[in-house]
Amino acid sequence: MTTLSDVIEALEAAYPPELAMDWDAVGLVCGDPSEPVSRVLFAVDPTPDTVDEAITGGAQLLVTHHPLLLRGVHGVGTDTPKGAMLHKLIRAGVGLFTAHTNADVADPGVSDALAGALGLTVEGPLEPLGTPPAEALDKIVTFVPVGPAIAAVHDALAGAGAGRFGNYSHCSFATAGTGQFLPLDGAVPAIGRVGKLERVAETRLEMVLPRSRRRAVVAALRAAHPYEEPAFDLVEMAPLPTARGLGRVGSLASPEPFSAFTERVAAALPDTAWGVRGAGDPDREIRRVAVCGGAGDSALGTAAKAGVDAFVTADLRHHPASEHELAGAGPHGPAPALVDVAHWASEWPWCAQAADVVRSALGGSVGTTVSRRRTDPWTTAARSSAEPNPEASP
Repeated sequence: MTTLSDVIEALEAAYPPELAMDWDAVGLVCGDPSEPVSRVLFAVDPTPDTVDEAITGGAQLLVTHHPLLLRGVHGVGTDTPKGAMLHKLIRAGVGLFTAHTNADVADPGVSDALAGALGLTVEGPLEPLGTPPAEALDKIVTFVPVGPAIAAVHDALAGAGAGRFGNYSHCSFATAGTGQFLPLDGAVPAIGRVGKLERVAETRLEMVLPRSRRRAVVAALRAAHPYEEPAFDLVEMAPLPTARGLGRVGSLASPEPFSAFTERVAAALPDTAWGVRGAGDPDREIRRVAVCGGAGDSALGTAAKAGVDAFVTADLRHHPASEHELAGAGPHGPAPALVDVAHWASEWPWCAQAADVVRSALGGSVGTTVSRRRTDPWTTAARSSAEPNPEASP
């Protein structure tokens, strides 16, 4: 029997909750992890429509990208829209699970699904996530006189948490050199005497440590080192880029005009009242593209530096888009053309990706369905035929 816990395990392996932004609310919203699950519905939004679809379709779990309870609430009474949905789910025995910003930066994640829908071959993330903060590293470099002190300092640093990698401890690198110092009045040198320039055969000792152990390692060095004032360097290691991160950069199999590329985007995504808008020369050749599922105008600057021909995202605002166009060509080439799509449409391809995650992990024991209900909040659109009135006040 497959349980809700089994489905959660599969989803959290693909979209680790620790990748979520600290302001986000991801994971199980309601449901009993021990209850059996035979069908799961996937949708972008938890709305009355998708809740009804899950219940009438016989699903025991609704998985959405957007959280229902993103901001703090003081109650979930049925006299509130969100409370009413929660009560309806609970009464029907249907759980609710959310993967939001953790799915945005996962590998693969929301932007991989968008890139795949557009026919792009993905090269990597637009904004790499880098090493998680909990794994941030320092490197300590110190200089120890040749002799028994080397082993004592090495052991003290290792005991404080430096030099550990996986199943190995005491990892270090040592090189020989010559240290020099001149003890001044008031000094109590372990080697040499006041007023005389001293040169000493020393070993340069290097060890990596978790940043969280910085204070303990420096204290251990000072306690174990024979010198009154031990010399050392403490260097923050740069985070290592990974395949995780916001957005994706990819390439089309062959270049095409921007007008045709805009049509490609419209054909690949579900229809919305918002539609698809392009900003750029219709004849510009498009080959290399950046995408960001959801609101991505915060990544406009990164896209411009990525050397891409076009940037596809949602919720682009007037002023950032205008300023982006005004910037023109920069050190990384011409500013990319912009394609603005509906937020919901840009994230909808992820639903199929998440469904594949569950199918791959649990096989035929769980049926999966992707909701085709359009939960985009914009429902109608009209085009004006009126010309701008130059006499109208701004």
